[in-house]
Amino acid sequence: MLESARIAVVVPAFNEARWIVETVESMPAFVDHILVVDDASEDATSALARGTGSARVEGIRHAENRGVGAAIVTGYRRARALGADVVAVMAGDGQMDPVDLPAVVLPIIRGEADYVKGNRLLHPAVFRAMPKARLAGTAVLAWLTRRAAGLPSLGDSQCGYTAISAGAIDALDLDAIWPRYGYPNDLLGALCRARLRVGEVVVRPVYRGEASGLRAHHLATIGYLIGRVAYRRFTSSRSRPAPTD
Repeated sequence: MLESARIAVVVPAFNEARWIVETVESMPAFVDHILVVDDASEDATSALARGTGSARVEGIRHAENRGVGAAIVTGYRRARALGADVVAVMAGDGQMDPVDLPAVVLPIIRGEADYVKGNRLLHPAVFRAMPKARLAGTAVLAWLTRRAAGLPSLGDSQCGYTAISAGAIDALDLDAIWPRYGYPNDLLGALCRARLRVGEVVVRPVYRGEASGLRAHHLATIGYLIGRVAYRRFTSSRSRPAPTD
């Protein structure tokens, strides 16, 4: 526990045999539950996660690949069943620094936000650590998403290092969240429509030499989702009753 709050971390993973043990074993001691959601990996991801021998680790495996968003929703539901007060997300590829986890979850614990995202773009190491193509793409997508969702202070829409309160999970229609790549943009829109408070904290960008993951079809999907977020925000605001004196 951290400040008397029960903390769960959802670890969505697909073919992460190389990094999953390091990811699990690096979790801070205050984490009560580590939920590794294996999205039908074709390697030994699940076996390696179970093999850590930690009582905190629970493995959940999808029978078929459903997408990273669906894996996170599976983890959210299990975390709520376990009585977690705060649920963080740290990907199974080891690209989220566990040192940053207290900063990500504490605004939720202290009632300052309902959902917190990491912001890599404000970290002083971002220009050295993040591939330039991804840096540019992330900045553009953040600009578009903050306007579509109505989040003027949003700086890094695509960062998957997040935390959410139990109450916010309960307020969302989890079945309606986009299940695959692009889920962060759709989730931000859903949070705003539910009038939940979204915050950001600076986190360290971690990359291990891979090329940018933003492909043309990824950008097309995210573009569609951003447009949908804007449309739903517009139609939702028009359907709300006018305030009365």
